[in-house]
Amino acid sequence: MTTLRPAPSTDAPARRRGVVLALTAGASNQTGAAIGAHAFDAIGPGGVVAVRQVVAASVLLPTVRPPVRRFTWAQWWPVLLLGLAFGGMNLGLYTAVDRLGLGLAVTLEFLGPLTVALLGSRRAVDLACAALAAAGVYALVLPSGSTDLLGVGAGLAAAACWAAYILLNRLVGRRLPGLQATASAAGVSAVVYLPVAASLLLGGHVAWQPVALAAVAGLLSSVVPYALDLTALRLVPARAFGVLMSAHPVLAALAGLLLLGQALAAHELVGIALVVVANVVAMATAARPRR
Repeated sequence: MTTLRPAPSTDAPARRRGVVLALTAGASNQTGAAIGAHAFDAIGPGGVVAVRQVVAASVLLPTVRPPVRRFTWAQWWPVLLLGLAFGGMNLGLYTAVDRLGLGLAVTLEFLGPLTVALLGSRRAVDLACAALAAAGVYALVLPSGSTDLLGVGAGLAAAACWAAYILLNRLVGRRLPGLQATASAAGVSAVVYLPVAASLLLGGHVAWQPVALAAVAGLLSSVVPYALDLTALRLVPARAFGVLMSAHPVLAALAGLLLLGQALAAHELVGIALVVVANVVAMATAARPRR
């Protein structure tokens, strides 16, 4: 049976609801990341990611119930890569958050979808967006002898994993209906991180509070955004949704300030603004696909 994606609503109130849902999903995502950061001292970024992946799989797999036993190899191999990209993206992001702060880490990660949006384009406006994003990254980092290169590298690795995640989702979306690929990939990622999660839970040397914080991060950064984004995509056009996604670095900076006390320097605010503008322009001017 083929699953049809509903067309975005043309009703103005419905579109407004879609905008609110998309922004709420972004706020939930960044709030979850900030809450997870409070557990870094106890279990580290890897431990937070492990608990987050297990929580996401524990919710998505029973809800979606993908028929994994009937998957063919043509369906399995992109799902496996999708799961690895999912886990790598979160590990890179949380490592960058630990070393750079939430706002900078999410802005670097956002270069992934921007790169996918500009991939293969020869339009002058897209080349200008790429140059603007590069200037934003330079303003963010201001390379010097004290630059945390590991943190920057982790953020860029998260961006690369997010780009791979988008491309793999496009591929596997043509082979599996609905959320079967997403749920299955969450299960794969949870299996990869299961030894880390098990050692945390069974080792006896970790308090339950940081584990609970990581679990909340899994709910707020994975499960809640999935549900809200799916609903928002039914109410607003894909291009408008892409523009709304550009608010994530701003929401991350706010969450970092309010929940982690991470104030940003002037050059970091300028860098975030440049990357956000590059994303907005790239998404808003994207060529419409032919019917």
